Amino acid sequence: MGSILEVVDWDQTTGQSNEPVDLDNPRILMESGRVPSPSDPMFRQQMVYAVCASTYYAFRRALGRDPCWGFRAKPGQAYPKLRIRPQAFCDRNAYYDPSAGELKFGYFSADGDVQGRSRPHGRVFTSLSHDIIVHEMTHALLDGLRTRFRLPTHPDVSAFHEGFADLVAILMHFSYSDVVHAAIERSGAKLETDELLLSLASQFGHATGSGGPLRSAITLAGPGQHEERSIERYDKAGDEPHERGSLLVTAIFEAFATVLRRKTKRYLRLARLAPGEAPGPELAGIFADQASTLASQFLSICIRAIDYCPPFDLRFGEYLRALITADFDLVQDDPFGYREAIIDSFARRRIYADDVPDLAEDSLLWRPPDRKMEPIEALHFKEMRFAGDPGRAADETELRRQAEALGAYVMRPGYAHAFGCALPGDSRLEGDRVDPAVVGSIRSLRRVGPDRQVTFDTVAEITQRRWCKQSSKATSEVFGGSTVILGPDGQVRYVIRKSVTDRRRIQAQADYLDSKGGSKGWTKRGMRRHLPRSSKCHLFQQNVDDASKQQRGGG
Repeated sequence: MGSILEVVDWDQTTGQSNEPVDLDNPRILMESGRVPSPSDPMFRQQMVYAVCASTYYAFRRALGRDPCWGFRAKPGQAYPKLRIRPQAFCDRNAYYDPSAGELKFGYFSADGDVQGRSRPHGRVFTSLSHDIIVHEMTHALLDGLRTRFRLPTHPDVSAFHEGFADLVAILMHFSYSDVVHAAIERSGAKLETDELLLSLASQFGHATGSGGPLRSAITLAGPGQHEERSIERYDKAGDEPHERGSLLVTAIFEAFATVLRRKTKRYLRLARLAPGEAPGPELAGIFADQASTLASQFLSICIRAIDYCPPFDLRFGEYLRALITADFDLVQDDPFGYREAIIDSFARRRIYADDVPDLAEDSLLWRPPDRKMEPIEALHFKEMRFAGDPGRAADETELRRQAEALGAYVMRPGYAHAFGCALPGDSRLEGDRVDPAVVGSIRSLRRVGPDRQVTFDTVAEITQRRWCKQSSKATSEVFGGSTVILGPDGQVRYVIRKSVTDRRRIQAQADYLDSKGGSKGWTKRGMRRHLPRSSKCHLFQQNVDDASKQQRGGG
């Protein structure tokens, strides 16, 4: 159906295939698409394709380049396409399968005791849920942005994936102006309290007996309300990914609500609304425009921050630094205090960055390399070839040339350690073996800021595997490396590293792998060598089961 996405409507439970929709059909074009109908397979195909495409382009706009997939092209394809299956199987689930390069959406019969617009025991398709589609599409896009981002080395890793996917899904609600306008009328301009706007997968939750949406971004206590007991804290959070990830979601939405109040308070003063009074149509329209624009900006900040994260073993505090640096890099002037609001909302949840003296904005910014480095001439924009746009490399040959140039630069004697890597025989390896460092990705980009300012950079991901000996003669694998951001002149601007020789981090990973939560993501083969389990990005099964047990009084 397109150059980046394809829809294959085959049900592996029944073996049935549905006829594909032709979105270029003149009749369908004249009618602005298929008529919405849950029972129409072609409408479901149209729905998943449209939502996935809009999510892809939200990432493209924020990143300043074409996102890539984390899987290879299928037989007969010239380049990879994400395959979307809107009626893939019968189950209360949906997931991204990285090994197959597919998004698979399930269907199921609703419970007898349902709420909302679902019919008792009626058919529910997860491919008709905007939020579920965006959530799964975000998993696929993250997998393409970072090759080892899913390695479960800490509870924050899986929690970040779930929280970030929820965050993207809810922020994209604001791209629908009618939805935002209705929320303003319901909430009296207090969007941070509107359950419909800030909830995730409401129909799915109601149809599965949970009595409400799957998850929500609403925070019970806002800034200054002195109800700290109602704020979930990082140091008290459990290891369950969705629960832990909700800290990230509520932190970002609290910051969003804070900035929105700053931007709209002048309109409220002029309107002289009584407490709880709904704004009139004109004022509601102004609020809706402000909220939609701000949500788009926050979405771009959150996505763009991925380029400023380490290539693996991500912690929430590091994502905070990535958010602040990504926004400062593009927009240094911050009159409404976007970055201040983000820092404050993270601090209220006790989410702190390591190795910084305080929470000042300039302390949280990532730093340039410790040592002086000469520019990489081969990665100067004048030496690079593009396919008409700096956000699009010419071809695979050009990407390989760029990767080889960076790899040769990084692995020179005296340079490897600065990039989180080590040369064979380095005393800091304590006799352990290391694989050659790998440039997992390298992409040039062209970013456009809110004031239409343009910046050019190159972002790359370097990883190196270390085989750590254990006392039992077993070996376990640990990764080191860095995210490298280069300016258009080939100068190294940032090195966001996780050192392969960092004993403290290696021990922390070993302790986590031996814990109950950590052992779920890894397996052991042969001489107890830890290897990551091959797991698909399932979202809902555990939550649905837990919710159903609670509804029925079970454990």
